[in-house]
Amino acid sequence: MVEPRRISVHHALGGGPVADVLLWKKWYGSVIMLIASTALWILFERAGYNLLSFVSNVLLLLVVILFLWARSALILNRPLPPLPDLEVSEESILKVVNESRVWINHVLSIARDIAIGGDFKRFLQVAFGFWLISYIGSFCNFLTLFYAVVLLSLSVPLVYDKFQDRIDEKLHIAYKAIQIQYKKIDDIVLRKLPMLNKGKKTQ
Repeated sequence: MVEPRRISVHHALGGGPVADVLLWKKWYGSVIMLIASTALWILFERAGYNLLSFVSNVLLLLVVILFLWARSALILNRPLPPLPDLEVSEESILKVVNESRVWINHVLSIARDIAIGGDFKRFLQVAFGFWLISYIGSFCNFLTLFYAVVLLSLSVPLVYDKFQDRIDEKLHIAYKAIQIQYKKIDDIVLRKLPMLNKGKKTQ
């Protein structure tokens, strides 16, 4: 039996610095991300701190420090604060716009398939996705959900990279079971719906 080819998790995550952080190859970046997200979650969720007040206080503190540093540097003939040119390049803006355009067009194509094309299966997939998000959101707020996503992103890729063969085997078994159940639902329920039967006749 031919063993399945292992997937490079690092390459699947983009192969850049983000992949290094998620796979703990640059452990200091992963630790900083974990500590920062935990501190923010405790600060806003447990301590009840307000986001707007926190951002305003941080910016106020930063402005005061830079102002006093600059004034004291002029008086004591010391170098000014080493601030870079605070500007956003046109290239970075175009890159963000192009990436956003791809995702927006993909979402619009899905909406068109559902609204105009009458793709009932795609409608069920999207409806189930929104219901799942709403169900998960009923147990926690957005900040807690975001913190959970950070924890999962720092643990799931690492665990999958180490135990890929075992996980792939279990996922393959689960995928077959889901396919069998979906075929039963498709034969019993979906094929009897007039919307789907009409779409198949027109094809």
